[in-house]
Amino acid sequence: MTEVDPAPTVVPVVNAANALTALRLLLVPVFVALVVTSQLEHAGWRIAATLTFAVASATDLVDGWIARRYGLVTSLGKVADPIADKALTGSALVLLSWFDALPWWVTVLILAREWGVTLLRFWVIRYGVIAASRGGKLKTALQILAIAWYLWPVPDAVQPVGPWIMGAAVVVTVVTGLDYVFQAIRLRRGARG
Repeated sequence: MTEVDPAPTVVPVVNAANALTALRLLLVPVFVALVVTSQLEHAGWRIAATLTFAVASATDLVDGWIARRYGLVTSLGKVADPIADKALTGSALVLLSWFDALPWWVTVLILAREWGVTLLRFWVIRYGVIAASRGGKLKTALQILAIAWYLWPVPDAVQPVGPWIMGAAVVVTVVTGLDYVFQAIRLRRGARG
């Protein structure tokens, strides 16, 4: 008697992980509306914007964990998750710069790195995958913390802490961006030779 291999499990596209990613995408325009309404001046709207940003950011942590833990990784999730991340972080950075809370060079540098790494991943995808690193996760955490600090109506006495957090985020953003470039080059060279 021969055993038959079971059919591969098909992961449904509509699942908890993808629902959280969709929620993050849906929260982006809500977040933008709250920041624009607040103009970074009205404390109540700023608190609402910060809480919306925090909830949306938390979905990024939870959706990936759920997808891996319960085998719910889908092609849609692999594409939608980074888009949702960049939409949320990108809109936050642009709005902070628009309202003169953050220098434009910081926003441009971070967004250039984020989109550059995304393009790098597509450039080497046929040779292998550049996995998210611990440094990349630290970068994300620092960016989220810095953005939340800038959004929250913090007392004047502790406002100077924000630029230090953002400075750390920028340094880690640049260093991890360079690391991804070197990984991409090694991956392509390894595939050729």
